[in-house]
Amino acid sequence: MSGMPASEAREVGFGLGSNVGDKAGTIGRAARLLEETGLVEGLVLSSLYRTAPWGHVDQDWFVNACAWGLTRLPPAILLGRIKALEVEMGRVDTERWGPRVIDIDILYYGEVELDTPDLILPHRHLLNRAFVLVPLAEIRPDRRIAGVALDDAIARLGDQGVVPFEAEPPTDA
Repeated sequence: MSGMPASEAREVGFGLGSNVGDKAGTIGRAARLLEETGLVEGLVLSSLYRTAPWGHVDQDWFVNACAWGLTRLPPAILLGRIKALEVEMGRVDTERWGPRVIDIDILYYGEVELDTPDLILPHRHLLNRAFVLVPLAEIRPDRRIAGVALDDAIARLGDQGVVPFEAEPPTDA
């Protein structure tokens, strides 16, 4: 994005999650790749959080984080490149809300509101998922989504069991 007018760069927010393999390492690698592949610049990554599965609950717990940065890619192209990055990282489509090596969601794209078969912005479930709101509020405490302050959305939901991630438990426990 160097040399581009600031008006062409948009703030974009991401939700990242993993519940297969080295969950924390995968989140870190995904964040690095978002920048290294030129999808975003100036990426800021939240702390990692341990969360219970959502949707399909009979699976391992997740590590979740949020990130934000600047992009010059249009939303549909950004989504396509993120999906390709997920595949490159080993994601295989399984059941909806099932186990996954990596999940990268676009949470918001500037103030753009979009509703297409492939992409809804802001993300349709953002204000109902503490595992997204808590890490996003950590790095963008003043951010409002659809006019709602993140702290207000968290207060309405509670933390839903979202706790700071410390380390993988021993496998023989």
